[in-house]
Amino acid sequence: MTDYSNATDGTKVIHDDPWLEPYKEVIKRRHNQVKNTIEKLEQSEGSLLKFSQGYEYFGFNVTKDGVNYREWLPSAHEVYLVGDFNQWNKTSHPLERDNYGRWSIFIPNNSNGECAIPHGSKIKIYLKLANGNFDYRIPAWIKRVEQTKENPVFDGVFWNPSKQYQFKNKSPMKPTDLRIYEAHVGMSSEQPEISTYTKFKDTVLPMVKELGYNCIQLMAIMEHAYYASFGYQVTNFFAISSRFGTPEELKEMIDTAHEMGLLVFLDVVHSHASKNVLDGLNQLDGSDHHYFHSGGRGNHDVWDSRLFNYGNWEVMRFLLSNLRFYVDEYHFDGFRFDGVTSMIYTHHGLSPACSYDDYFGSAVDEDGLNYLTLANVMLHKLNPSIVTIAEEVTGLATLCRPFSEGGGDFDYRLGMGIPDKWIELIKDKRDEDWQMGTITHMLSNRRYKEKNIAYAESHDQSLVGDKTIAFWLMDKEMYTNMSLTTEETPIIDRGMSLHKMIRLITSSLGGDGYLNFMGNEFGHPEWVDFPREGNNNSLHHARRRWDLYRNPLLRYKQLRDFDIAMNKLEQEFHWLSSDPAYISLKHEDDKMIVYERAGLIFIFNFHPSKSFSDYRIGSGVAGKFINALDSDRQEFGGHVRIGKENYHYTEDKPWHDRKYSLSVYVPSRTCLVLKKVD
Repeated sequence: MTDYSNATDGTKVIHDDPWLEPYKEVIKRRHNQVKNTIEKLEQSEGSLLKFSQGYEYFGFNVTKDGVNYREWLPSAHEVYLVGDFNQWNKTSHPLERDNYGRWSIFIPNNSNGECAIPHGSKIKIYLKLANGNFDYRIPAWIKRVEQTKENPVFDGVFWNPSKQYQFKNKSPMKPTDLRIYEAHVGMSSEQPEISTYTKFKDTVLPMVKELGYNCIQLMAIMEHAYYASFGYQVTNFFAISSRFGTPEELKEMIDTAHEMGLLVFLDVVHSHASKNVLDGLNQLDGSDHHYFHSGGRGNHDVWDSRLFNYGNWEVMRFLLSNLRFYVDEYHFDGFRFDGVTSMIYTHHGLSPACSYDDYFGSAVDEDGLNYLTLANVMLHKLNPSIVTIAEEVTGLATLCRPFSEGGGDFDYRLGMGIPDKWIELIKDKRDEDWQMGTITHMLSNRRYKEKNIAYAESHDQSLVGDKTIAFWLMDKEMYTNMSLTTEETPIIDRGMSLHKMIRLITSSLGGDGYLNFMGNEFGHPEWVDFPREGNNNSLHHARRRWDLYRNPLLRYKQLRDFDIAMNKLEQEFHWLSSDPAYISLKHEDDKMIVYERAGLIFIFNFHPSKSFSDYRIGSGVAGKFINALDSDRQEFGGHVRIGKENYHYTEDKPWHDRKYSLSVYVPSRTCLVLKKVD
């Protein structure tokens, strides 16, 4: 039998998973493809890290003598720089082409030494396209675009402020336990408006800190023409969304987060791009195969967007430099890569892929997989503390193992099956039919040594046409019975109870990190509906009702307080970075789940009506235990049936394959966490 424990050819991953051995040649070949690409980069570009600094060569780069502008436009016949600076003269500033399809021009300073292109002025390129026609385009590497109500098509803006923001704070140390607060700046206001980076800094950051999260994951930062796309139809990859403010204001927001001890991740969209031609990458030089594959392979029919050609040298430069730019320029601490499943399969995840034959078969887009591995290797070479997360649903083996061992070098993958399963249970199953084995399996079924970010509900579930967990549980009664001055109905009682239980069991059993979408911690009602023609361009549902949790007479505060207590307990005991839980009980009739993790005993009673007194549970250690957290406390909207000060002593009585046991009282639809005190 081959010993893979010291393998250096990419097959070390087989040491931990012998079922990979039949695919060792594929694993080795994929590993070598990335190694060979890195070697080619070292020979032709200096290094992978230098290659990722393309933004210092392409686009607009200001020097003491003037402005260099370069663009890769291989199918263009003529290219001119136009804008306010030259009164939009179509021929006064022609670019020159080199042998690789790269066009460039140098614009010297004015005679008074000032930059010839004014800061904030509009700018574009005017070019003779592949088909011979002339048209305007926005530079691919531009760092600022703006649109008006009158003209939704973006204008390029030359961004060169005389006073640039200077960061004052270093990034916090990477925590061992990631508690991620996912947020959208634009819809973060309490008012029906598009919020700003500055307002987010002043209002949302303090809330995130108070809640006990240690990381913010920002959606919709990369510029997108269509606001209702949730930021996933990117038009301009190096420009941050101008709807929310300026680059300097985003930098100040991130700097403030760092001062508070919060990491900041970017939801990066390299899986596809907007089809927009006038203000996007699509047909930038007039061809359909510029940054994208030609023909059908270059189009995602479901998303109605363009798909990158990840094997192209200049496309790799563009995307790798895009990541590097957000680290160097904005000090982002990590990335959540959107749509990874689409990137790594030629069927884009629209066909089943759940076996090793699928993971190492012909349907894998190895150009996409190799690009993602390169991106991770580059980022971790740049800074080992940078965190990368894959939004990948098929569970592709080795994706989150180190590259040196043969993996894709991601730090985490999102546990995407978890929120889907919760919604399935809530929508389609009676409480009496919930299977405890199904719940524990969905939360604990993850690949060995591949870390997982657990989350109870996704941001997609909050969109119009779907519902959050709270809304599925309580629906219209959230409008009438969330007040403490009204009777707590059975629906509200059930909804409040399950909301707390679902979040705690997901955090403590579901993975190695935890994520929450903003507002869901307090059971945000209703849905998210961005302004569009179908709702008369209303912003009424594109906001967050923070006022609900601030009202002491509403039950939302109780759900929020439970979330704070849960995060505080995790911060104390670090279950997210602890070994996986030992599940000692999943009793289908009693609807009971018991497991141990990080020295704590977690007890869940999902039964809709049965409470259990003197219920015996197993424990791996002996000693005296006390209530560390329970969902039945008054401050959490509970019924105060579980004593906070009661001690629980173990007995030398084996139970459920544990050496010791103890008895507890567990009311119906409650959860209890015990900690050892002696």
